[in-house]
Amino acid sequence: MLSHEHFMKQALEEARKALAENEFPVGCVLVVGNEVIARGRRANTGQNARNELDHAEIVALRQINISSQDCHPGRIIAYCTMEPCLMCYAALMLSQVRKIVFAYEDAMGGGTALPVARLNPLYRQIDMEVIPHVLRRESLDLFKQFFLNPSHDYWRDSYLAAYTLEQK
Repeated sequence: MLSHEHFMKQALEEARKALAENEFPVGCVLVVGNEVIARGRRANTGQNARNELDHAEIVALRQINISSQDCHPGRIIAYCTMEPCLMCYAALMLSQVRKIVFAYEDAMGGGTALPVARLNPLYRQIDMEVIPHVLRRESLDLFKQFFLNPSHDYWRDSYLAAYTLEQK
């Protein structure tokens, strides 16, 4: 199996594409074995088209659904440049992704610390493996670029922006 760093570099490439498109720099790749089966990057964070549904993980999951490929549920690993939010974490769980590798923690809205054992039976029975901080510095640098650009107003005055900009 190729390394976590190998696949995180591909997720980082998606994040760089998002940043180049003036979007929040989150990228995701979904992997089975040594093969990337789907890619996604954050979209629609600009003021004129803003929505909270086009997260990188959701875009990648939609790609699997559109392609109708046999993706071996339970064997998919999600590589995300930012810790998945609650929506994405639940969507990955329900899509039978059982391992998430992320680069940069979402100090404001990350969902991977959700106490699954206290939830309803559907979620309580799911065993997730989460591996944080793989190529964290590379991802952090993209978020710093985003928040330092005055033309980006997405989460500009948020706890996440302040937290990110104070990271060394």
